[in-house]
Order: sequence, then C-alpha cells, then structure tokens
Amino acid sequence: MIKGVLIGFASFAAYAISDAFVKSLHGSIPPYESVFFGALFGLSALPFIMSKGDRWRDVVVARRPSLWWVRAIAGAGGNIASVTAFTLLPMAEVFTMIFLMPIFVTILSVIFLKEHVGWRRWLAVFVGFAGVLVVLRPGFRALGVGDIAGLVCGLFAAASVVALRVAGPHEKRISLYGAGVIGPMIIGGLMMIPHFAWPNWHEWQLLAGYGLLAALASVLLMYATLLAPANRVAPTQYSQMLWAIGFGYWLFGDKLDWPMLTGIVMILGAGLFTLVREEKVTRWWKRAKLV
Repeated sequence: MIKGVLIGFASFAAYAISDAFVKSLHGSIPPYESVFFGALFGLSALPFIMSKGDRWRDVVVARRPSLWWVRAIAGAGGNIASVTAFTLLPMAEVFTMIFLMPIFVTILSVIFLKEHVGWRRWLAVFVGFAGVLVVLRPGFRALGVGDIAGLVCGLFAAASVVALRVAGPHEKRISLYGAGVIGPMIIGGLMMIPHFAWPNWHEWQLLAGYGLLAALASVLLMYATLLAPANRVAPTQYSQMLWAIGFGYWLFGDKLDWPMLTGIVMILGAGLFTLVREEKVTRWWKRAKLV
C-alpha cells in the first residue's frame, strides 16, 4: 500500500511539472492549440493504459456514449480553462480554484444524482466558497479572465467526475482515458484552425513536456490505484500545491500574500475533508486513471 501512495505522489508531481511547462509558454500560442498538442502527445500513454483484450477502437467506443461525450467535452473545456488560468495567474492560485472540484462534485451530485449530503459536507462547501472569497477578494481587487477560467476548470473537472461515477463501473479503462484525450484533441483542434500557427522549436519542447508528463502522470496514477486503496491515493493530489508554490516562487516570480494563503488553506481543508469524508466521493478513483 505504501508503494501505491508513493506512486500517487509521483503522479501528481508529474502533473504539476506538466502544468509548469504549459505556464512557461507565457501565452505565446493560444490555449486551445496548447490543449490540442498536449492531447496529441497524451496518446503516447494508450499502450500502457490498455488491458488484455482491449482494441484500439475501444478508445472511442463506450457502453454509454452520451457519458463518454460529457467527459470528452468536460475534458476539453477543463483543459482549455486550466491553460488559460495558468497563463494568467500564479500557479498556487490556479490550483486553489481547481481544488474546489470536490466541492463542485458535492453540489452536482445533489442536483443530478439526487445524492444525500450530510451537514458536515455542506459545512465544507460553505468553508470552501468562503475561502474563494478570501482568495479573490471581490471588491478589493479586479477579477480577471484567469480567475474565471480557474473556477470553470474546477467545475468542468467536477462534471467529468459525476459522469464518471455513473459510467465508470460499466466502461473499460481505455475508454475512460480516451474521452479525456480525444475530446480535447478534437475540440482544441477545431478551435485552433482559424488562427493556427506552427510552434517554434522552443514551444515544441514545452508542449512535449506538457503532454508527455501528463500522460506519464496518468499511467502512474493507474498503477497507484492498483497498489493502494483509492481513498489513500486520492489525497496525494493536494501535494500539487507544494509544487505550485515552489515553481511559482522560483520559476515565475509569483507572490502570495497572507489573505491568499489563508484562503488557500481554507479551500484545501474543505476540499480534502470532502474528498475523504464520504466513500462515495472517492469511489470513482478505483476506475478513474485521469484527474
């Protein structure tokens, strides 16, 4: 079990480094173009995701196609929003918004799955959104596209998780992964056509790092959840905040003030509590090999 948890930490370190690569583009190419090429490089993980008996067409074939498309669209929207947010905001602030995902899952599960939520999780929802107000401080500083993009990313990630809860037990692992790669590749590819420009050599290197490290992270996460219980691996995602603060300070000159750090702690605490409080919240990790 310890080995699985350690691999989980390695997986989310790879995800954080992948995000640092795309932030290093500094918006030199549009977010949807970054997402397209990132997904293209992400196809390299497919041979490691496939199980015995899987066929290549299983990447796009699902028992419940509507839910496959929900995850594909959510993956595309979430990736485009995350690249936008990382381009415009400090890394730690973006992760703060993304870590609202368990809070959004709670709300969407009540609305769409009619799930019963106890008062402790509703309290966590309240604390999480209070943390957002502390971080964003509306009225005291201008809110920009990056702030909205970060929130949208967390919301899309939550929609993907809710769809996965319904579809996960009935779908192959390669189909679940395929939705998160093919969707961004198709939608990002279509959006980039009107203003497409070939990346230069330096941008190719950053895009390769972005896509290949995300693919590596997905494979590592798959093996982590095979070696350890899902509810032990899931909390390791919060280690990304340490990477974000470190990369933000040393590589990008990000600065965090005390109100923002306070809000980050509130959101992390609420999200982590929500993630581990109910077994239903973490059950999707047993089949999901992608964040």
